[in-house]
Amino acid sequence: MRVGIAGAGGIVPDFLNAAGYIPEMEIVAICGTERSKDKLNQLATRYQIERIYTNYQFMLNDAEVEVIYVAVPNHLHYEFAKLALQNKKHVIMEKPFASCYEEAVELTKLAKDNQLYLFEAISNQYFPNYEKVKDLLPELGDIKIVEMNYSQYSRRYDAFKAGEILPVFNPKMSGGALMDINVYNIHFILGLFGEPVKVQYFANLEKGVDTSGILLLMYPSFQCAAIGAKDCKAPLCINIQGDKGYIHSNSPANTFSDFIHGSNSGGETKYNLHNSRERLYDELKAFTDMYQKKDYEKNCKQLKHSLQVMAILDEARRQAGIEVQTANITKL
Repeated sequence: MRVGIAGAGGIVPDFLNAAGYIPEMEIVAICGTERSKDKLNQLATRYQIERIYTNYQFMLNDAEVEVIYVAVPNHLHYEFAKLALQNKKHVIMEKPFASCYEEAVELTKLAKDNQLYLFEAISNQYFPNYEKVKDLLPELGDIKIVEMNYSQYSRRYDAFKAGEILPVFNPKMSGGALMDINVYNIHFILGLFGEPVKVQYFANLEKGVDTSGILLLMYPSFQCAAIGAKDCKAPLCINIQGDKGYIHSNSPANTFSDFIHGSNSGGETKYNLHNSRERLYDELKAFTDMYQKKDYEKNCKQLKHSLQVMAILDEARRQAGIEVQTANITKL
């Protein structure tokens, strides 16, 4: 497949490094703004990308580009993905999927109506360690408590406190701890247990945005606490506790680099099954396999999961009084 990249931010080199290990994925174009042209040239030289664009529509008109990787700021995901789908391009979308549930629904409908692949690049869903946890869940017995803490003090928080509102702390640009960091916890939990019956979000708000918060996901027989923070830090953890055993990790939900499976009666086994140093490799390999095998049913299953996560993000923000930004939705 031939891929064009929309964006030149910090995630793009990670994407390119991972794509370099996937022979079927060829990066043929990259698009950014005029002010990012120096960075585009550097990326093109380093990764041998043939064509540079500073006009997105020009890249969409490129007949060689089959797939668009959307790596622009959160609030632009919907607009860039929609244009790509309207131009009959498949889409790999960076998280979060969109700014609101309604946008995600429209993009999903547009993709399905045109039999196009629309794939949210959420790393933890495809890690070998994560797949192993799925296998081990029955050995934990009845699940009682799930606790996830992804707290990472942001180097932009000091600027935010000083009055400089950068995108990651701008609610009008779909920023905040929930959308930027706690979203990984939500994906992790829903990928294992499905939709909760109820959610509650307790956020620390500054200037209308959640700089940190605790999200409760309630299931019929157990409770989950998902903590995400950009204004403070603490030791990271993932704990899944059952009446027969537990899963424990000190890594964040976006890398999930290793974990311990323990029995309540004693004994522990450590796992680290990652087969690549590149964090994005497994998600891109999953998309490539899906695309090459024409497994559209699997893509639709993944889209259902992404919509469930998006609905939780909307509800949590509404509970906290955070403005949910929406684009001008076009009724299809």
